[in-house]
Amino acid sequence: MEAICNDITLHYERIGAERKEGPVVLFLHEALGSIAQWKTFPEELCAELNLPGIVYERQGHGASTFLNTKRRSDYLHNYALKELPAFLEAISEDRPILLVGHSDGGTIALLYASAFPNKVAGIVTMAAHVINEPETIQGIAPAIKAYKAGKLDGLNKYHGEKTEALFYAWADIWRSPSFADWDITNEISNCSAKGLFIQGADDQYGTKKQLQLISQHYNGKHQTNLLDRCGHHPHLEQSESVIALITDWWNANY
Repeated sequence: MEAICNDITLHYERIGAERKEGPVVLFLHEALGSIAQWKTFPEELCAELNLPGIVYERQGHGASTFLNTKRRSDYLHNYALKELPAFLEAISEDRPILLVGHSDGGTIALLYASAFPNKVAGIVTMAAHVINEPETIQGIAPAIKAYKAGKLDGLNKYHGEKTEALFYAWADIWRSPSFADWDITNEISNCSAKGLFIQGADDQYGTKKQLQLISQHYNGKHQTNLLDRCGHHPHLEQSESVIALITDWWNANY
């Protein structure tokens, strides 16, 4: 399915039986992500929650429109505060939203939830960033080396001829001087929605400080979970455990 938003086309899919009332789960993918890269996680989570879902690809990803401008240090704000509201309007989605975001998608979820608190039924993040840590930059270096060596050619399957532009848009902005002091901790407090914040203890792109800062600055009732023996992709590395964790949290709070 396609949505036209401010002269760009965004590709999306709906999951599960449609309902006119009640919340809908909105999945927000990682920095190099797409619909397909979620694997079966959205369908399995929606089935457990007994809720419909929406998965979409941001500009520059998958089947959506190419990136047409150079990324700046506010690119995550643009996705959260401009593109996402325009997308929801384009698809006429006005139900309460359970945000489920991974990595960049988790950060976007936090920014959106704080800007539009009345639209959010709950928020789940996995490996979200609220500051740019040295570990984040250090984690990008091996990815660049692997990309140059052709070890990430599998990304072409999901992004086609957008792949190189998307990869370096991500790698370059996080290493740029303008992003060195990036910090959104003071921007994520304006939300009362219940939250569940997850991170792998072995995440190569961030430390448990990310979870600590989210917890310190997020005003809504929430819980944090640091998963042992887990890297940057909790929903893929420990899928069953993460689905159970989210389901238990949702059922306990709603």
